[in-house]
Amino acid sequence: MRVGVKVVPRPGSLAQETYVSALVDGLGATMRHFFQNLLSPREKSQVVTVQYPEERTVYPPRYRGLHRLMTRDDGSVRCVACMCCPTVCPAHCITIVAEDTGNPAEKRPVIFEIDELRCVVCGLCVEACPCDAIRMDTGVHATPVEQRGNAVLGKIDLLKRGALSTATQGGIGGTWRDAQPPARDPREPGLP
Repeated sequence: MRVGVKVVPRPGSLAQETYVSALVDGLGATMRHFFQNLLSPREKSQVVTVQYPEERTVYPPRYRGLHRLMTRDDGSVRCVACMCCPTVCPAHCITIVAEDTGNPAEKRPVIFEIDELRCVVCGLCVEACPCDAIRMDTGVHATPVEQRGNAVLGKIDLLKRGALSTATQGGIGGTWRDAQPPARDPREPGLP
């Protein structure tokens, strides 16, 4: 039994094989944008370039910013080294080394470091923290550094940005349902 080879011609024309039509289309789009930007004046609201030292970008109200550690009433760090934040961090940028406090029910961090260059600013560490020890509400963006080690913020650096936490442990309490308006029946007239 002989095996034969069947030669199948390529579909398309010479222009498609040499990519001339695609090249002309791409250059046409480039030239159209070039002359449109060159000849039509833009409004100030359309300009995206910010003259940085003179102008500052206004951050949105939900901008996270750099991390900070919160303190208790006595000035100690609120972190109890539960390891929730390094566990949930997708970038693995948080390092915590725990030490005993003398109280068998509680620990504290002897080392608390965050590598801001590895951080993806997701905020999962803030959500995972059960004692409101870490926040990302500084509104400050990471500063440029010459060496990578300068971007690793330690416990003292993070505490300098922190302030006394005003959060109440456990939220608003078990009576939160009493403060809510009563639920309405969806079959009541006047509701969509």
